Amino acid sequence: MTNLSGANLNNGSAVGPQGEGSDSPSRFSTYPAYKDSGVEWLEQVPDHWCSVPIKYMALERNSLFLDGDWIESKDISSDGIRYITTGNVGEGAYKEQGAGFISEETFHALGCTEVYEGDVLVSRLNNPIGRACVVPDLGGRVVTSVDNVIFRPDSKFDKKFIVYLFSSEEYFKHTSNLARGATMQRISRGLLGNIRVVTPSLEEQTQIARFLDHETARIDALIEEQQRLIELLKEKRQAVISHAVTKGLDPTVPMKDSGVEWLGEVPAHWVVGRAKLVSDIFVPQRNKPELNDSEGIPWVTMEDMNGGYISATNLKVTEPAAREAGSKVLKKGAVIASCVGRFGIVAINAVDVVINQQLQAFEPRKIKAEYLRSIVSLSKEYFELIGTAATLVYVNQQGFENLPVLVPSADEQESICLYVDEANARFDALLSQSFESIQLLQERRSALISAAVTGKIDVRGWQPPASTQAPELAVAEAV
Repeated sequence: MTNLSGANLNNGSAVGPQGEGSDSPSRFSTYPAYKDSGVEWLEQVPDHWCSVPIKYMALERNSLFLDGDWIESKDISSDGIRYITTGNVGEGAYKEQGAGFISEETFHALGCTEVYEGDVLVSRLNNPIGRACVVPDLGGRVVTSVDNVIFRPDSKFDKKFIVYLFSSEEYFKHTSNLARGATMQRISRGLLGNIRVVTPSLEEQTQIARFLDHETARIDALIEEQQRLIELLKEKRQAVISHAVTKGLDPTVPMKDSGVEWLGEVPAHWVVGRAKLVSDIFVPQRNKPELNDSEGIPWVTMEDMNGGYISATNLKVTEPAAREAGSKVLKKGAVIASCVGRFGIVAINAVDVVINQQLQAFEPRKIKAEYLRSIVSLSKEYFELIGTAATLVYVNQQGFENLPVLVPSADEQESICLYVDEANARFDALLSQSFESIQLLQERRSALISAAVTGKIDVRGWQPPASTQAPELAVAEAV
């Protein structure tokens, strides 16, 4: 038996936010005494905690540890008994998606097991394997797929504690090691049921779940605030760029009506024209060439259109393969844009490329490529308006040629592009900070759950604070 009361839980990022916020495990003492867990995926645990295989947590008459049902696509109907799958099982929470049903006749024919509100579903498929959630009230009868285990534990186990335990880092590492499958990793119910876990008394389980409900809610609120901040930053960046590109940088210049609803008023001395007057339109061949991942000309698809400039891609096409397929090479310096569905996504090719059929390009003649790229990025409304819909909205060459464009002087274009680059750099830095904050918060949330459910911290004496002040975040006025 080992005493870990002096253990340092504040090493690394695994123990909560900077400082001593209420979600920091370092605020909590460890248990007075520990012992070897006897469980292969855990080391030491509080000496009064007991280990048990998961399947032995469901031995009472009304308990259950059973796979869902083998329900095929032919069995699905438009209404009846709700059918939920592994996609509905999030990490610790139910996810609402899709709305499949089976009929009452199918339910009886297949001998389905009904899922009830409050049951724990454990997913045996897709990462993280073994994740779990408590089933909420879904407004009617429910069944689930065979890759979910319906877990109705004995009365001495707290369901929320179980879900938190099945959300811990150590548990996920163990289930991942046990999973098998070439294309899709899954764990069998037999292997899942044989995993030994370590739990305290029901009273202590309930207290740990209560603690984690409160503390993870605080972290989730901070994550939500950061996500709101990201959306605000994106909106403001778009507004800043749009104003610079369509109004210019001089607020005192006389304005005129552009004649284009979504452009509004523009500087009076700017030319309002069509893309075909300042650029040629490049349309790729319809034949797809043979591709490889090692040599040749970069092959550009929608997935490569995220960085502003394209200099390299995962797939390539050799010149002989391009010639054989009749593929045209797009010279560097063009403004590539989507012509199918996802309009407003645009990039400049820094090298010669071959583009696929979901893209077309503007080859600038009398306009700076970076300025035209900004105009195209603001033109989603235009493309959606003129597109023809079959399965996806498509814009043809004529649609690209007739895109309304604004043409300031060359010097103004240069100044606007410099301003846009600087603005993008500022917003990218702010967005990067928010994304990093979210990642840290998610790591700390996971670490806190693991620390509590494996007994690294003792929260038996924890009580929620009398009041919690909500965090406030704002977009800096400087941007």
